[in-house]
Amino acid sequence: MTNNQNQPGEFDAVLGGEAPPPVQGVVLGGIEGVKRRLSSSNIEAGIASVSEALNYGDAGLYLLIEALKNKSRKVQRAALKILKDIEDPQVELALKNYKFWKSFEKVYSIPCGYSTTFANRKVIEFDPTTKINDTVDIAYALRIIPKEDYWKPSMNSVDKLQILLQSPLANQIEALVFGFWYTSSLEDYTFLPVMDALLDANEKLSNIKALFIGDVNNSEWYYLPLLYSNFSYILLAYPQLEIFKIRCNISSRYYKNSTGIQFSPVRHETLKAIIIEGEISYDVIDEICQLELPALEYLELWFGTDGRYSYVLESIRNFSHIFPNLKYLGLRNCVFSDDMAFAIVDSPILENLLELDISVGNLGCKGAECLLNCPSIRQLDTLDITKNCLNNEIIQKFNGLDIKIIAEGQNSPSPYRYYSADE
Repeated sequence: MTNNQNQPGEFDAVLGGEAPPPVQGVVLGGIEGVKRRLSSSNIEAGIASVSEALNYGDAGLYLLIEALKNKSRKVQRAALKILKDIEDPQVELALKNYKFWKSFEKVYSIPCGYSTTFANRKVIEFDPTTKINDTVDIAYALRIIPKEDYWKPSMNSVDKLQILLQSPLANQIEALVFGFWYTSSLEDYTFLPVMDALLDANEKLSNIKALFIGDVNNSEWYYLPLLYSNFSYILLAYPQLEIFKIRCNISSRYYKNSTGIQFSPVRHETLKAIIIEGEISYDVIDEICQLELPALEYLELWFGTDGRYSYVLESIRNFSHIFPNLKYLGLRNCVFSDDMAFAIVDSPILENLLELDISVGNLGCKGAECLLNCPSIRQLDTLDITKNCLNNEIIQKFNGLDIKIIAEGQNSPSPYRYYSADE
């Protein structure tokens, strides 16, 4: 029997009609067929088209790059596997954007020293006595060292910012880092003086894409409180902002029982990443969930010991609706990791995530088995369960998944054990 070459193949795209092809359909071949199969709901057809795309030159390469945004994680991974071996400027840019956070400085406890990188940029301490000569891939830090400068009439961060704004290159600066910002010469120890200065400077700092507030190290962690305010004013003043990181310290909890971190409901079109390290309350998480952030891809939150965690779990279940483009979710430093695992499995959030991070908590066998039994967990690229309470047997089960597992530094399994990031 001879094969009918007009019959569609297993993965050919077919146009027209509901009846079985080719009675009322037209088989699409070539680049149009690849494009149709990639946009179809047939995952196997999409994977097959990924392998075929390079046969069509630049047009096929474009489709491969676009496949990194495919609704199916399996199609994305198939495209990624091919693109990693291609040397091309467009491909390099696409891979960089695929996981823009890949080179983020990731900590599992408050660092002993100041950050050396931030938002994929080198951190350089701003020297008010010298000129700024370069702004490419640099984050300028405006910090004081409390143990040395706090009791001296030295320059605070507001003064340093005013000098920085005098530079002809101020409108080219892309990233700023603030550690402790005040000395004894300031009457207001909250972040308000710096915030007011930043709000007034938004026209001069028109190219700011990344802000890090609170770059303190471990030796300063308990020394002086970091007292914040409503950060939605920053979001409104800097519509071009892409990465926003805040670190709050333990001392803040003993000063009016609040870190002062607040957000009001605003919309921001370009913010891609929010990182809050330390211990934040449910109120702050609830306020973040009320923000409209259509571009948000990276959300990293450190929880601590807020007793109202049932409300947090409800927010987690709704993350996929609130932030539909989320690719990285970090739920860290958590005292209710097992319950969090069940909340994650009980939501569609895993369908779109590339990375899930539930490190530095008390995840035990109960929560681990819940994750292992969830088919969607296999769609991740990376699962970070570092510094929890898992035994070797459970870790081996995770390592059997066809995804990257990060699981160092496990503590003795105990239902009462809680690992805090400031230990």
